Amino acid sequence: MANSSNAEWLESDARYLAPTYHRCFEIVAERAKGAYLYDVEGNEYLDFTMGIAVNNVGHCHPAVVKAAQEQVEKLIHCSAVTRHTMNIQLAEKITQIAPTGLDCVFLNNSGGEAVDAAIKMARFVTGRPNVIAFTGAFHGRTLLATALTTAKSHYRQGYEPLPSGIFHAPYPYCLRCPVGQVPGQCNLECFDVLESMFNHQVKPDTVGAILIEPMMGEGGYVVPATGYKTENGFMQRLRKLCDQHGIMLIFDEVQCGFGRTGKWFASQHFGVVPDLMIVAKGIASGFPMAGVVSRKDLMDKWTVGRHGSTYGGNPVACAAALASIDVIEKENLLENTRKMGEYFVAKLNEIKAKYSFVREVRGLGLMIGMEVAKSSDTSAGEPDGQLIERLVDECFKRKLLLLDCGIKNHIIRFIPPLNVTKSEIDKALAIIEEALPVAAAGAKAAELVS
Repeated sequence: MANSSNAEWLESDARYLAPTYHRCFEIVAERAKGAYLYDVEGNEYLDFTMGIAVNNVGHCHPAVVKAAQEQVEKLIHCSAVTRHTMNIQLAEKITQIAPTGLDCVFLNNSGGEAVDAAIKMARFVTGRPNVIAFTGAFHGRTLLATALTTAKSHYRQGYEPLPSGIFHAPYPYCLRCPVGQVPGQCNLECFDVLESMFNHQVKPDTVGAILIEPMMGEGGYVVPATGYKTENGFMQRLRKLCDQHGIMLIFDEVQCGFGRTGKWFASQHFGVVPDLMIVAKGIASGFPMAGVVSRKDLMDKWTVGRHGSTYGGNPVACAAALASIDVIEKENLLENTRKMGEYFVAKLNEIKAKYSFVREVRGLGLMIGMEVAKSSDTSAGEPDGQLIERLVDECFKRKLLLLDCGIKNHIIRFIPPLNVTKSEIDKALAIIEEALPVAAAGAKAAELVS
């Protein structure tokens, strides 16, 4: 099918690939470089999706490509038949950048797989069956991860009965406070709901783990209540609660890890160290790689043979991961992420000031969300997924790739590479400024018709 059009490739896609796998844009990618993706017809797109927060150092970074190529010539796979040098090196490197005390690693292939592994470990080590997760979270597509996921009900629909022993507490989502408090004027009543679960739903001494995204991903790019500029915010109180009851605290850093928020891991904004940390996505620039990071004393209780992975810690993926981490360090991308993130948020807030339907711009580093609503008053308003759908489409027409998120798909998430430049952000902003009034007019017209 050389030199075929998007339409021809899409026809074959529909014939041979399972339709359950959703794609966001009706083009077929052929190559990519840095912040740009190119389809089979040669069209260039500024990509602020990065494979859903995977290509943190941009598409096909030369150092990552070189490391993978060199590793392919030496060792591609040996599984658990023997030890090999690459996963040992990667595990050591991860412990060097992880929150203090997390010094032992289990490697596997995907975020959902790593979530399952973390829950299995917590149950095995504590001897407790139950797990508390949070409403709005997305943890993956495996059956156990699906039971933990409540970002949208359709992720769960048709798979019941799901694995048991899972309870859900409200996520500290200030703009849409789950307990009706005024943002910025609360006493963390949402945390009180979590504590009350121990009286009404599940005894704390039966809870093996509490699992939370330190910054919510698919559910809305939400920074937890009171943000991170406090010593007694939601995350800090959660750590104390787990310590009080002997519960393992698990942070899902799949989307917010490896520099995405301007620190290696989002937990480092809060000064809170979990017992287990789940990593994936940005770790290896697109090679299948994920893992669970914990303390050696806890990992040692997860005895030989209790879990495994045929492809976990694949040598080529490990080489790509080591190269990706090296790029972030050598190119000072954590600082660039913070600097460009501040610039991007400031410019998006200028857009917010022009449109009453833009309710909030929020984020850490280059993990940024912009939420819209239908109501024109000062409240959170009804989520306007239709507007965001049209905005994504109008930006796509102008060769900018963006993704939505949130319960009603009413939030744009901005996920540029960590080495994004000011000029690339300005180019994206110019497209958004042009597309937004067109999208708003279209959404309003559709609302009047309906």
